[in-house]
Amino acid sequence: MDNNNLLQQLLMLGIGTTSLVTDKLREVSDEWVKDGKLDPDQAANFANDLMQQLKSEQGNWDSQMKRQLRNMLQDLGVARQNEMDELRGRIDRLERQVRDLENRLWR
Repeated sequence: MDNNNLLQQLLMLGIGTTSLVTDKLREVSDEWVKDGKLDPDQAANFANDLMQQLKSEQGNWDSQMKRQLRNMLQDLGVARQNEMDELRGRIDRLERQVRDLENRLWR
């Protein structure tokens, strides 16, 4: 499973959803202005307030998605980057030790 691709798809889904909400919000507020339910200033304030709220909640959504993805990967047994780096370091040390032993045997 390509984790970066999955994360990218999830983020794009969030961006697409936000864009769709923005478009629908504009449609509704324009219709309310046309119907006389709101004046243009109220519609603009309503849209701006709602978008600010969505942006603040977007940060919470992002952190929740990252936490859930991290938990899911952990449940699947996928190693974290720091664990992979540690294992690479251990492999490098073992390879050096093997080379040193081989060199001693050939002397």
